[in-house]
Amino acid sequence: MQHQPNFIQNLRNELADGRLWLDRSIVLAYAIAAGLSVVAFTLLAEWSFAQFERVFHWQGGWAVLVWTPAWTAAIVWATQRFTPGAAGSGIPQVMAALEPALDNTQRSRFVSLRLTLAKIVLGGAGFLAGLSIGREGPSVQVAAGVMHHARRWLGPQSSITGSGLLIAGGAAGIAAAFNAPLAGVVFAIEELSRKLESRSSGLIITAIVLAGLMGVSAFGNRSYFGVIQVGALGWNTLLPGLAVALTCGVLGGLFAKLMAASLTHAPERMNRLRARYPVRFATGCGLAIAVIGLVTGGATFGAGSDAVKHMLEGHADVPSFYVTLKFIATWLSAWSGVPGGIFAPSLSIGAGVGHNVSMLVGADYAPALIAMGMAAFLAAVTQAPLTAFIIVMEMVDGHSMVLSLMASAMLASLISRMLARPLYETLAQHMVARLNPPPASP
Repeated sequence: MQHQPNFIQNLRNELADGRLWLDRSIVLAYAIAAGLSVVAFTLLAEWSFAQFERVFHWQGGWAVLVWTPAWTAAIVWATQRFTPGAAGSGIPQVMAALEPALDNTQRSRFVSLRLTLAKIVLGGAGFLAGLSIGREGPSVQVAAGVMHHARRWLGPQSSITGSGLLIAGGAAGIAAAFNAPLAGVVFAIEELSRKLESRSSGLIITAIVLAGLMGVSAFGNRSYFGVIQVGALGWNTLLPGLAVALTCGVLGGLFAKLMAASLTHAPERMNRLRARYPVRFATGCGLAIAVIGLVTGGATFGAGSDAVKHMLEGHADVPSFYVTLKFIATWLSAWSGVPGGIFAPSLSIGAGVGHNVSMLVGADYAPALIAMGMAAFLAAVTQAPLTAFIIVMEMVDGHSMVLSLMASAMLASLISRMLARPLYETLAQHMVARLNPPPASP
């Protein structure tokens, strides 16, 4: 016969363990610090892109043909010279750091306070350059680096593990960046840990709550893209919705495949050139991104959030070829080697697909198709459909579209899996393999 818990005795045991409460206090302090670091990164990114826009609107925008390549080259030089672990999205680095076989020295090459600071500064510089990058993926590495630092102050008998801190930090980063706490929990399960231990669940939720509170305190409790107005969706939305999901599935799968081949140094001529002359290669990428931005009237510069807001509001002020050029600009930004994410650009590409379909069919439910495109393309790129549809649902306050967003994300992710391996997992495995390269054959 099982005995019922003794509340009074358990309470005494809890209060009597001073080391336990000290460890908890340390973790709470670091969770707040993680949230503040994401807030600082957000403010820097917004300020930096505002400065870029001033340059773009000066003298017809031609200055970006020098500005963007120069800043891209400088960022890549600084990254490779001082903090190579800061390059790229940041999510693969956290996944690589979760590899159990790594020692502390190896793990610090992927997450640390030094990398957190570098990610904030160099990521902000990427927005100053006008590159097609996002801050959400980098926020994962930023917050994870802060949270993982707490491990050195915890007691030797603490049940809080380094991997638990990394997962909690990564989840907090997503939650604070998108103002989407539920997405943070799902991201921790689906993308980082693949499973959730009961002893880590409280740590993850605590980190998300405190980091989210820091974001809400700074920016207010608002949806990322506001609230979309969607009427009742009937059978007449089925075919357009399928067209959006299928298109995003194919494009997202191809994008993931292209990104994986580019960033794992596949033995191709261009990647050999990139490895030999990284700064010159980055300069060329920056020039191409600047030209694309000029052709689109500035629509492809930055994360693409403004373009998404305009599409959701019904302002058709993006070019019809926006999807293709934003696709290319985002790929080139990542391939150049700068610190920057692909979450927000992926959302803007998916929104462009939904917008294009709505223009073709003359639909009056365009906001719904745009939201479905955002969820579908992000799910196809990351192959994390639960995280994708929950992020979009929270970003547009689209609780009335739960089933539509879920179906779009699941279908697009299924198609993507037929075309490409999971992007972040592939990049993380490549990073770990580079730490311990196989011995050369005789």
